[in-house]
Amino acid sequence: MIELTRQYGRYGYRRVAALLREAGWSVSDGRVERLWRREGLKVPVKQPKKGRLWLNDGSCVRLRPEHRNHVWSYDFVHCRTDDGKAFRTLNILDEHSRECLAIRVKRKLNSVDVIDALTDLFILRGAPRFIRSDNGPEFVAQAVKDWIAAVGAKTAYIEPGSPWENGYCESFNGRFRD
Repeated sequence: MIELTRQYGRYGYRRVAALLREAGWSVSDGRVERLWRREGLKVPVKQPKKGRLWLNDGSCVRLRPEHRNHVWSYDFVHCRTDDGKAFRTLNILDEHSRECLAIRVKRKLNSVDVIDALTDLFILRGAPRFIRSDNGPEFVAQAVKDWIAAVGAKTAYIEPGSPWENGYCESFNGRFRD
């Protein structure tokens, strides 16, 4: 149980109990919970729900997706392999359906790779009306801005230091990291 807790840091006792049962142990959730508490382990604290990203009167604080291919968002996730080498993934989401449209993985991703990934998606699905991203150098590069404008989409950059404005993508990235 302790080894599973070390390996999966954000799992609670119920999920650890399920993993033990899959491994062939005959344990109940109650027994695992008692051992969990005896060892001083804590159930991961739930994140508090954030406030709305728009106001009650209907005035929009940020652009809301109204249908598929209306607003796409994309962001990078930085990770490391077991040998310590860094790699990045580019995740592109449709905010209305919350579907992950593409994931590109490379040691180094730049603005050319962003354009390449978007080109493939635009051929398959058509161009969205808006593309939301943060203000990273790969997203605000002039080549990316010009290319997005040339295909008829608009950019919707979030405010610097406000990752909650790109909430769907950040939520996906958190689960993707786990």
